[in-house]
Amino acid sequence: MPAMPRKRLEPSEIRSPEGVEKKVLLAAPRGYCAGVDRAVIAVERALDHYGAPVYVRKEIVHNRHVVDTLSARGAIFVDETDQVPAGERVVFSAHGVSPQVHREAEALGLSTIDATCPLVTKVHREAVRFARDGYSILLVGHAGHEEVEGTMGEAPEHITLVQNPAEARTVTVENPEKLVWISQTTLSVDETMETVNILRERFPSLQDPPSDDICYATQNRQVAVKKVAPDADLVLVVGSANSSNSVRLVEVALEHGAKAAYRVDFAREVDESWFHDVATVGVTSGASVPETLVQDLLRLLSDYGFAAVEEIRTAEEDLMFSLPRELRKDLKAAGQETSNKRNGADRDHELR
Repeated sequence: MPAMPRKRLEPSEIRSPEGVEKKVLLAAPRGYCAGVDRAVIAVERALDHYGAPVYVRKEIVHNRHVVDTLSARGAIFVDETDQVPAGERVVFSAHGVSPQVHREAEALGLSTIDATCPLVTKVHREAVRFARDGYSILLVGHAGHEEVEGTMGEAPEHITLVQNPAEARTVTVENPEKLVWISQTTLSVDETMETVNILRERFPSLQDPPSDDICYATQNRQVAVKKVAPDADLVLVVGSANSSNSVRLVEVALEHGAKAAYRVDFAREVDESWFHDVATVGVTSGASVPETLVQDLLRLLSDYGFAAVEEIRTAEEDLMFSLPRELRKDLKAAGQETSNKRNGADRDHELR
């Protein structure tokens, strides 16, 4: 027998604090970053131009709604390159792939579209350059994450993964005098620096990467939630469980004063009992989340009395990345628009 849907509490059944107006503190920036926007548009434009199916290795970005929507349009998501039929077209996700994956695709005669976020590509290039110059490399990141697998694949004999402060206290390196650290782009800034500071204490010669590896969007979303958290009885983060930056936002909210914080993929996953005795709800979303999902959550909150919305903005973002060169080349040859916007269309509307 299928499980019966849970019966929601009515708004009248929620305990409300007396004498206080209920409100939402809406963090900004939130949601889509430039790398995610580029990757999702790349799959959409590929489907428009080449027709279905278009294969995608791994999830194009870590968001259930995006993956399900693209699947409905004809994208086929696979775990490994050898699951793509020979001669077909495959898109590499925003998280990046290792050189070995590129070689596998070439051996299968696949046409490839590399939608790796340019900020991830920057870290890959750092790894290659440091390895070429004879450095031992400490990569701060999480084992099993696609971005980490891709980065380690650039120089596997030179890179050692450090996942947390505990591992920083025990890691050994071949050449402590010629040592550099790099990082996964979607980590918590504070946790990363805690790990790096321990490494610096143990390895005084440790060098920093030439520029900050944690991406601007990850930092901006964490700064915004830090601003919201101290004044929030509850923080809700829209994002998927396999989205590293979304999971980090929950942790950052709790570390910076939120009384409670939860992550949900969709508004329907919210447990309305969380609203008991809550006057202020903070809302944000991970960097792979379309704004339409946040608006769905705001409508639910309004139904439970949280109608007043105050946006807390800590930064402006206007960065835009061009579409992958392989796709641009084919679009240009066909006389089609090569920008990463389709006639100025609302990106969130397209993903409904």
